Amino acid sequence: MAVERRVVVTGLGAVTPLGSDVETTWSRLLAGARSGAEVTAFASDRHAVRIGCEVRDFDPGQWLDRRGVNRTDRFAQLAVAAARMAEADARVSVRDAPERVGASIATAQGGVASLADCCAGAESARIHPTTVTAFMPNMAAGWVSMELGARGPVGAPCTACAASAMAVGEGYDAIRLGRAEVMFCGGSEAGITPLAIAGFAAMRALSRRNDDPAGASRPFDADRDGFVMGEGAAVLVLEELEHALERGARIYAELVGYGVSSDAFHMTEPDPDGAGQARAVRAALADAALDSAEVDYVNAHASSTSIGDATETAAIKLALGEEKARSIPVSSIKGAIGHCLGAAGALEAAVTVLALRDGMVPPTINFETRDPACDLDYVPNTARRVPIRIALSNSFGFGGHNAVLAFKRHRAEETGLIGEAR
Repeated sequence: MAVERRVVVTGLGAVTPLGSDVETTWSRLLAGARSGAEVTAFASDRHAVRIGCEVRDFDPGQWLDRRGVNRTDRFAQLAVAAARMAEADARVSVRDAPERVGASIATAQGGVASLADCCAGAESARIHPTTVTAFMPNMAAGWVSMELGARGPVGAPCTACAASAMAVGEGYDAIRLGRAEVMFCGGSEAGITPLAIAGFAAMRALSRRNDDPAGASRPFDADRDGFVMGEGAAVLVLEELEHALERGARIYAELVGYGVSSDAFHMTEPDPDGAGQARAVRAALADAALDSAEVDYVNAHASSTSIGDATETAAIKLALGEEKARSIPVSSIKGAIGHCLGAAGALEAAVTVLALRDGMVPPTINFETRDPACDLDYVPNTARRVPIRIALSNSFGFGGHNAVLAFKRHRAEETGLIGEAR
């Protein structure tokens, strides 16, 4: 039997409501910054929900030529930007062996703005010839592969809010199975549009704190009333360990486990006992050959919904054991950047990697009132220095999709690489 190949993270790229790059986003997260504000992307005065966490001042022309900009939806533009940043950060040459480089770029909604434009013009049959390819959910992955020249496996998970965690997991499996040496993995979302805001508001999923947009996203807080729509993109460069060592790559962390499960319970609500989510946590730990006692930090999905946050709390206790769950920090970054749907898992995976690198746990912003159903250590409002060796990143989506990633702190002495990740 072949020895399973180890997978490390060698590059990160992101565009978020807190910043146009990874390090700006990270520093502002640790500082407790918030991005919720009144929506500027469209006139929202007739909407029940008028708030969001937008990416400001993004120029797609910095990352695509004019022809590319004209043919793409915003979600694909954000993905290309994040992938290009990750490529530069990893200092990897895709074109040296393009058939051994792939991309797995997820989304929940795809080009929802382009789809809405298409519907508006359909009756008159005045549709741009690239409209369909603009809204197709796989086109962020397609454009990333074309722009990078990656000719290996390319995929586009579309499993709601678990999508980009699954994209990272699929990239991990591709490398472990020998199908690729390098994978660009992540997700992108640009859903702050009239259609998406109205749709999520109609199902009562969004916070209606229009008078307090910065304080509206409140993971685990007793007064949470729904999530705040965010947008953005994140891409992680995953690489086979020996390949990374051979080229002298800087290594952020090792990806050691991936677990998935289904609640098989409801279209939008999680199974309230947390059993489905707990199965994904246990699967990730088993995949990594780790015991629950070894977990030092959980980056929670926690989107600021009443049922969701309480269920995740129950799931963490069920998977790790109540005593262990109470002894470690658990935090959610969605108070700061909102819920970026199909991009959330990748953004949170990148943040988990940075937490391992720096030994810093980002805070759960807007946590003010304790909920008896949410009784763990959520690192309220202020970042905390904590020695972290093993961290989990949870992602759970509508439809009962559950995905968990397990990361391990990189130590140079374990691989022979000189110097730890910066």
